[in-house]
Parts: sequence; structure tokens; C-alpha cells
Amino acid sequence: MARPLIGVSTYLESGARWGVWELEAALLPVGYPRLVQAAGGVAAMLPPDDPAYAAEVVARLDGLVIAGGPDVDPARYGAERSPRTGPAAAERDAWELALIGAALSAGTPLLGICRGMQLLNVALGGTLVQHIDDHVVEVGVFGRHAVKPVPGSLYAEIVPEETSVPTYHHQAVDRLGEGLVASAYAGDGTVEAVEFAGGAGAGVGWVLGVQWHPEMGEDVRVMRALTLAAAG
Repeated sequence: MARPLIGVSTYLESGARWGVWELEAALLPVGYPRLVQAAGGVAAMLPPDDPAYAAEVVARLDGLVIAGGPDVDPARYGAERSPRTGPAAAERDAWELALIGAALSAGTPLLGICRGMQLLNVALGGTLVQHIDDHVVEVGVFGRHAVKPVPGSLYAEIVPEETSVPTYHHQAVDRLGEGLVASAYAGDGTVEAVEFAGGAGAGVGWVLGVQWHPEMGEDVRVMRALTLAAAG
């Protein structure tokens, strides 16, 4: 059986350095493709593009991952910018929102990671808390905390027990988007995973968002669940 092709959205950075070069670059931490590969898939990088091409791109994929990254522009969910919200990434926001919309329309299996989960929520009309404390232990350093699944959820089917996960975020889901339910929580009540009420059996494809960074850990179960859905 051919390994499923999993598209992963990328950063777009004004300057990245390698060898003798310092140039604008579309890039992705290597943990993402390695996790896709470990879970049985083939990773394809999807740098920001014209949103008009999103449906065409998604049609060529078996599954889609919206990766972590910068804060979502608060204008996307009708909020004023907090002083603690980072600079907007307009090209990523537009491209990834289009990818999410195309995947939902086509029923393509979709996994949102950190920013990706937040953008999924925004795409469905939800809002975000622009700053929370204690989920970033040190700038540039991933921390860990426990995540507890909601019994009966898709996430609980994948990871039934409470687990310690790699985390690095200062924003979180506030009002849930249309059709979404929380399927895992941190100890302080922060929403740590979202999915559609009723799961894929409710007339939508396989969709899950997780607030943490599975690509920074060794647990492949969430990504393997995506690749299995993509192969099915």
C-alpha cells in the first residue's frame, strides 16, 4: 500500500541563514516531516501560495497538517490587537485558512497543531484568548504539562489516558467555532484539543486540532491516526 501524502503548511521567513546564504525562506522544523514519516506518511511542504489554489492543492493530498507558528491576526476573529499579540503573518493566515476551508469541503483528513488548531477554530467562527500565562516556561524552550482527554471523543479513542505533552504557546481557544467541541483540557482548564461534535460520523471528515506540539515528542499516535484516516 502506498504511503499517504500529507501536506504540511510552512513558515515564511524574511531571512534564514544556511551555509553562505541568508535569504527569504519557506521553512519547517524538521520534527514535522519526521513525525509524518514515523507515522507512515510522506510529507510535502506547502509554502504560502495564492488562496485561490487551495482546493486544487488539497485535491492532490491524502491528508493535511496546519503547522504551528506565529499568532493569528486578531482581525480574523473580530478582536482588537492586544499589545502581547505578535506581528501578523498575513500570507500564512490567508493561505492556511483557504487550505482549512478546502480540506473541510473535500472531507480531507485534517490535523491542526498549536497555531493550526487556533486557526481551525477561527475558520469556523471561533475566537482566541490573546494571552495566557504559564504555558511558556522560557522563551525558545518547550515545556511540558499534562493533557486529559474527554471520554468518548475522537481524541480519547486515539490517546485514552492523561499524558504529558510538549507545549509552547501563549494564546488559546476562547469561544469554540461552529460545530467544534473540546476533546482535551490542561489542568488549568485551557482547551487542548478540538474536534467536530460526533466526529467523522457526523457528516464531516477526520478533523482534530491539538494545542501542543507532537512533533517535539516521541508519541506518534495523533499523527498515525491522521495517516490512517488519510490512507483509508
